[in-house]
Amino acid sequence: MAVSDFFGELYLRSTLPYLSEAVTAREGEYLSRAFADVEGPVVDLGCGHGRHAARLNAEGALAGRVVGLELDPLSLRLRRPGFPAVRGDLRALPFQDASLGGAYAWYSTLFAFSDAEHVQVLREVARVLRPGGRLVFQTVPYERLAGSPGASFRERLPDGSLLEEESRFDATRGRDVGQRQLTLPDGRVLRAAYALRYYPLAELERLLESTGFSVEWVHGGLDSGPMTPESTDLIVGAGRG
Repeated sequence: MAVSDFFGELYLRSTLPYLSEAVTAREGEYLSRAFADVEGPVVDLGCGHGRHAARLNAEGALAGRVVGLELDPLSLRLRRPGFPAVRGDLRALPFQDASLGGAYAWYSTLFAFSDAEHVQVLREVARVLRPGGRLVFQTVPYERLAGSPGASFRERLPDGSLLEEESRFDATRGRDVGQRQLTLPDGRVLRAAYALRYYPLAELERLLESTGFSVEWVHGGLDSGPMTPESTDLIVGAGRG
């Protein structure tokens, strides 16, 4: 499966109804705090339609410093105004060595490839960050998925589309594999499979260290609290050595 098969029109149409401005504001506040002590440009890796980048580039600690990176051309065409963006692949970032102060990615964006490609992605991020730069990313705790490996979803969206999804988490391989289908009001059907990798924290820390990073913090939510068995988020801040 090509990543572009999933992260395009299907992803945009099926996720935008669930991304409230209140949630975006809280996530933006977290990111603003996370990069308050970082100088230089900060890239939104997989910026999508730019809900974080547009807000952060407009005000606060990151005002005027955010650039978006996105592979999907539709997302770039539909992105919110107010920030520069470039089309590019996470596995071959279109930035010069040591040219950025920071990078962030939300919703497991970094881990939609093979294990070998995840090493490549993190090495690319390390390459473009200055020494002392920072990577921040959000994902879902491995343990949470392992405890509830099967999921199914069926809901009518505000525009009348029918969203259906089924997924299964393989704890041995650390992969959540699923199928999403969106039936539009005009009868058109968008369908794609996906596979996302979720690492146990100790394995994730080793992966980061092997690609040039050192873990600065691990949070279990936007309140910057520690990870607990009840945490729904895994948010990691890692410094570039």
